[in-house]
Amino acid sequence: MTQLTQDALVERLSAIVGEDKVRTDADSLETFGKDWTKILDPKPSAIVFPKTTEQVQQIVLLANEAGLALVPSGGRTGLSAGAVAANGEVVVAFDYMNQISDFNAVDRTVKCGAGVITEQLQQFAEDNGLFYPVDFASSGSSQIGGNISTNAGGIKVIRYGMTRDWVAGLTVVTGKGEIVRLNKDLLKNNTGYDMRHLFIGGEGTLGFVTEATMRLTRPAKNLTVLVLGVPEMTAIMNVLHKFQSGLDLTAFEFFSDKALKKVLARGDVQAPFETETEYYALLEFEADTDDKMDVAMQLFESCMEEGWVYDGAISQNETQAANLWRLREDISETISHWTPYKNDLSVVVSKVPEFLAEVEEVVVREYPDFEIVWFGHIGDGNLHLNILKPDDLAKEEFFERCGKVSKWVFEITEKYDGSVSAEHGVGLTKKPYLHYSRSAAEIAYMKAIKATFDPNNVMNPGKLIDMD
Repeated sequence: MTQLTQDALVERLSAIVGEDKVRTDADSLETFGKDWTKILDPKPSAIVFPKTTEQVQQIVLLANEAGLALVPSGGRTGLSAGAVAANGEVVVAFDYMNQISDFNAVDRTVKCGAGVITEQLQQFAEDNGLFYPVDFASSGSSQIGGNISTNAGGIKVIRYGMTRDWVAGLTVVTGKGEIVRLNKDLLKNNTGYDMRHLFIGGEGTLGFVTEATMRLTRPAKNLTVLVLGVPEMTAIMNVLHKFQSGLDLTAFEFFSDKALKKVLARGDVQAPFETETEYYALLEFEADTDDKMDVAMQLFESCMEEGWVYDGAISQNETQAANLWRLREDISETISHWTPYKNDLSVVVSKVPEFLAEVEEVVVREYPDFEIVWFGHIGDGNLHLNILKPDDLAKEEFFERCGKVSKWVFEITEKYDGSVSAEHGVGLTKKPYLHYSRSAAEIAYMKAIKATFDPNNVMNPGKLIDMD
């Protein structure tokens, strides 16, 4: 195995992608060597920007030859340190692989390079009278390749599912440096193992996604948003059940009073109503007929009569709908000021109230001096637990204290047969806790699969699982 000096490394990478597509300056190393996590400092050796699948292949072959470690970099919006290069790795950034092509109106599919921004695909679909429904707060910066690698979910999973449900076909470069094209964009293809689903959610540990054929659907009509003030968590679940009995919801979110107050304190949006409640639910549905709006009002009134809802506000136009959504979507950006310790948890929907109550009991007991903020995609069982760092506490001490309680939180998650990572992947931050959601047999099979596709462990090593 050839060992390369830094100058030789840059020279070899430049021969593949061009001198202007390799960066080693401090700003680039800092920017492209990390994601939204703040636990580890980035220390990559170089950033390389391929433009084609064949260039990615040559980079992977070089990695195998020279024993390099490669870390994929998309929009860097992940929260599990899956895109962090902290040990001298070469970062493969997909920003220049951002072409959209081969739109097929009949099949409702389009090919996207790994670097296509989520919002870019959404706008393309809209321009062609269609809709790409996977959506989240980071859609303006997250990339399709990263979304696929983490099986990103977001705010409309209750109606449209995860990223996995919209991938018709994939082109990947495996850890061996082989280009593999998966599924041929077919709807029906029962010819054995569907290997798409190994790479979807694989966090770049088996290979790098370079191109994807994404499915589109019809656009939703007259999306209407309803924000409700709810006194307790069990009432939120009653509201969900009630509304689902009469409407096909496109979203059902929740956030706590503490989360709302943080957003309102910025002064960018107004409170939806004067009544203050412990929790808030945000519902979205298609009001494409007067009958559906009538049903929504009847359901709202029924929830009020039952005491499950204390107050509510409904959008009358797109601007109002967008402003109501900001009450929920502005939370992550707002609380980032406090360097939050985040846990992205999920259980089956029916178990949410009991699960949240048990977790909160432990967290409040152990963190009496920390502020706790809850929000999440409760319609699909996904809760985001955020613990805010006090201004006078060092980051290192804060994360150490939070990490001690994570074990108890994940033990509760295991008790409820839940997931320690609902939509942000495992990366580095959740790797020590993977066994709370995956059995020893499952982890052993994961390692065997990794060894098959990436025998030299060059693809995002150390993330998701450790190769012993």
